[in-house]
Amino acid sequence: MGPEFRRDDSLAPGEVEWVAPGVRRILCGNPGPFTYRGTNTYLLGRREVTVLDPGPADDAQLAAILRAVDGERVTRILVSHTHRDHSPGVAPLVAATGAETLGFGPHMTPPEEGGEGADHAFVPERRLADGEAVEGDGWRVVALHTPGHCANHLCFALEADPALAPEGVLFSADHVMSWSTSVVSPPDGNMADYMRSLERVAERKDRLLLPGHGPAHDDPVPFIAALLAHRREREARVLEALRAAGGATTAAALVPAVYGPALEQRLMPAAARSLLAHLVKLAEEGLAVREGELFRRV
Repeated sequence: MGPEFRRDDSLAPGEVEWVAPGVRRILCGNPGPFTYRGTNTYLLGRREVTVLDPGPADDAQLAAILRAVDGERVTRILVSHTHRDHSPGVAPLVAATGAETLGFGPHMTPPEEGGEGADHAFVPERRLADGEAVEGDGWRVVALHTPGHCANHLCFALEADPALAPEGVLFSADHVMSWSTSVVSPPDGNMADYMRSLERVAERKDRLLLPGHGPAHDDPVPFIAALLAHRREREARVLEALRAAGGATTAAALVPAVYGPALEQRLMPAAARSLLAHLVKLAEEGLAVREGELFRRV
């Protein structure tokens, strides 16, 4: 049985909904094949507010955030990772509020080394280490370095006041999305890192995921287990496709054998990038041989 995705999301762009005690969500109107209905921005706390992932540089989203915090003060901006649908909205929000910016660091793959969709302009004022906490009025989040989708990716574990809500809420950003699997695209994306990060999150046994795209997921334990199984099954298909190819081949050439003929044409490039991530992992583990862009079974 595959992952049980959540795709029923009725929130309109610019509107605000409460998703957990002390936590509001605003949906940015940037829908697409990899963003679903748009990027989720989260507001933590009241009076003094911390904003998680302002999204792209989008005038409507900035206006929606400022409307939601009218009469309150934005003191901090957390960034989960430096993709262009998550962090470019930081600069205009800082200009409007003067808030401090926090994240793992700037994008870790230089522009000249490739990578897709990166925001190379964002550099946090305060760099968060793995396990470092950020606290507000009645809440505390702990930064979890979860590379794989992006090398500087952070999830944030919410530790609320037990009188308000139990623990077990994870802001999972793009590491675990509720509506689809995450894209892992080398060189900044790394499948071995992604699998280790997914196993780390699985061990937490959270009760609620608040992802970067899609609605909240209220049954994350079996969902994450199914995501792990899905990735392992795909890796087995990649190995079989390599064997069947009989010689050196490319990631793009293996897409039909691994994904099947029903894959939409518009998703072929992303599928090839994900397949490349699997092939790089297999080569690093000695199960395949890499010769530039070509791979063959050992």
